[in-house]
Amino acid sequence: MRLSTVRATRVALVVLAFPLAMDGWFGADKMKHFFMSAFIQSMAYSSARAAGASHDGAFVSATAATVGFGVGREVYDGRVKRAFSYKDLVWDGAGLAAGMVLVNNARR
Repeated sequence: MRLSTVRATRVALVVLAFPLAMDGWFGADKMKHFFMSAFIQSMAYSSARAAGASHDGAFVSATAATVGFGVGREVYDGRVKRAFSYKDLVWDGAGLAAGMVLVNNARR
């Protein structure tokens, strides 16, 4: 009976750790995080500007929205999928920075 409990525990640990073991720095998922963050940044900025916000106000609100989506998604993944990933957050940050450069150089 003891041996089967040990095996079950090992299997459970492997199953729970599998998403984290597969979490590399590069891949389709990381590119999705990058481009989605850049997209959210640019769309939130454009929406705020269309609503009459100043450049600075739109920039800050778009950044807050992008950070909220990225962190919120990882919290969701951590709770539901048990796969919170700091690497995904790094790619979210890179996409946010790319979006910031894009909107900062846009016509005002």
